Amino acid sequence: MADANIPTLLMVLVQLTGDRRWLEPPYRPTRPRGLDDNPTGGLSEHDQATVREAAVDAVLRWRDGAPPALPMPDRDLMSRMMHLSVGEPVPPEYGLLLVDELTPPAAAEPPLQEAGFSVAVIGAGVSGLLAAVRLREAGISCTVFERGDEIGGTWYYNGYPGAGVDTPSYIYSYSFFPWDWKTHFGRRDDVLDYLRAMVRHYGLSACIELRTTVSSAVYDAAAQGWSVTTVRDDVSRTRRFDAVISAVGQLNVPAIPELPGLADFRGPVFHSSQWPADLDVTDKRVAVIGTGASAMQIVPAIAPRARHLTVFQRSPHWIAPSTDYFGQVRPTVHFLMTHVPYYRAWYRWRLGWIFNDKAHASLKIDPEWPHPERSLNAVNDRHREHFTNYLREQLAGRPDLQAKALPNYPPFGKRMLLDNGWYAAIRRDNVSLEATHAAALTPSGVQSASGGEHPADVVVLATGFEALKLVQTVEIRGRSGQTLRELWGDDDGWAYLGITTPDFPNLFFLYGPGTSSGAGGSYIFIAECQVNYIVSLLRQMRSRGLAVAEVRREVSDEYNAKLDDAHAGMVWTHPGVRNYYRNNKGRVVTNSPWRFIDYWQMTRSPDLADYETEPDGEEVAPRLRQN
Repeated sequence: MADANIPTLLMVLVQLTGDRRWLEPPYRPTRPRGLDDNPTGGLSEHDQATVREAAVDAVLRWRDGAPPALPMPDRDLMSRMMHLSVGEPVPPEYGLLLVDELTPPAAAEPPLQEAGFSVAVIGAGVSGLLAAVRLREAGISCTVFERGDEIGGTWYYNGYPGAGVDTPSYIYSYSFFPWDWKTHFGRRDDVLDYLRAMVRHYGLSACIELRTTVSSAVYDAAAQGWSVTTVRDDVSRTRRFDAVISAVGQLNVPAIPELPGLADFRGPVFHSSQWPADLDVTDKRVAVIGTGASAMQIVPAIAPRARHLTVFQRSPHWIAPSTDYFGQVRPTVHFLMTHVPYYRAWYRWRLGWIFNDKAHASLKIDPEWPHPERSLNAVNDRHREHFTNYLREQLAGRPDLQAKALPNYPPFGKRMLLDNGWYAAIRRDNVSLEATHAAALTPSGVQSASGGEHPADVVVLATGFEALKLVQTVEIRGRSGQTLRELWGDDDGWAYLGITTPDFPNLFFLYGPGTSSGAGGSYIFIAECQVNYIVSLLRQMRSRGLAVAEVRREVSDEYNAKLDDAHAGMVWTHPGVRNYYRNNKGRVVTNSPWRFIDYWQMTRSPDLADYETEPDGEEVAPRLRQN
């Protein structure tokens, strides 16, 4: 128990023994600071030892046959335990999520006895693989099309130095597929290993077609399904599917800046997601254009090897401290997760609160707040103070870097980043931070907007992705003949729950518009919400003999009006913020304004009354629709 998280262990003790004294002083954990998971709970060494000894005794009694005293705490006790485990009040509805974590996996619903219903899944990344698991469990045939040579999606393509997750490993993982993570924040190769293991465990290889690009999907009303055209090795093939799930994500098309001279540069120049596997930057002069999430990982990883590193920053990001970013997970923690009852559930729930929803209130604009130029509300202002103090600590003695690295907009206005050695890297003698954007490339370097030329042997375009151009790698044509791109335009995607849209029956999106968490947190949680919704909807349809479900326009319009109204009061619309979340009209397209718990509740139980439906084999013209 020496490596156990004390707040988590206290909750285990309460459930195993029923003894409420573990919820009283001196055992009450303090409130975590920032994104720290508070491993000691703020308890004294003596009190920590007492907790660990009691936990050993309780677990041994359980191992020897003693049943847990409280296998499922009542509502009031659950609320109290949640509050004390994180050191702050937690809304009672989060108890529903905790019940899900604490409840042993139920036997899967009997699979549908389907003889012909099939689903095309586009993409074999985190979302697409999840969809395949759940569809197959439901007895629904599926084929997953992946354009890459291997599964993994963004984790396959983004192989740059330092690539990894900025969400804790134990919540950046499927709820149903535990894993012994090597580090607290998974490295890219570790995430790929995890996804490969899941493919093996569930036998998914049989339904995945690699090196296969989906070029189009056209709805056929007469056939009540989709004609999906794929290309592999320059050979085109069209197949019929009853439904299509797009799992191409939001961050799949690199944003390549239109820089003059890009083709004239004599050395390697490439997007961060296209990092050459054989590239060695040792003793090279490297220019990195951009300071977002990928640059934040690349720069500390290559700075010690490069002769000189020049970083071009259009605008700085807020950066949170993270003591565990490179921390190793000890085998004793793997034991706790696997063998100590309730430990994994409470550990995941606490991380979920800290990283998913804890910060949500600070993202809302308070119209009465007297300092809108720097923050949104009192809590957001405290975040600003905390992050600013951390920046000044890390860049002490470097007022030049402090001035360049301090954002002038409220925290969370752009993607929040974790410090993985960024501040230490930009302090290095061989690293220059240019607080200006790159204006052009020359044959031998990069011209900055301020006029100077910076020599370079390698140029890295850490310039992000075309996040607003959702699902544009595939031509998708709906019932009316209109394409999805014609409906959405270049940058104005919208969908009911971010999952489906009128005129495109039986078409579903994973990581669709309005579903990204701008405050950080686990996308896998969101993906599980979406996949569970889609599979549940398909189950309802098939059990009632329905072939088609198309969301009602009024339902979709009402939802998206509420979504836009909610966004109007969030940080991403702050006038001082420039980010990739908003389109040219100022509408937030990519992000969700909802708390994770809200979205979980919205997607728990699909209502067929929200859809116009057709039975199997119904004549389409005239078409009689059913609720």
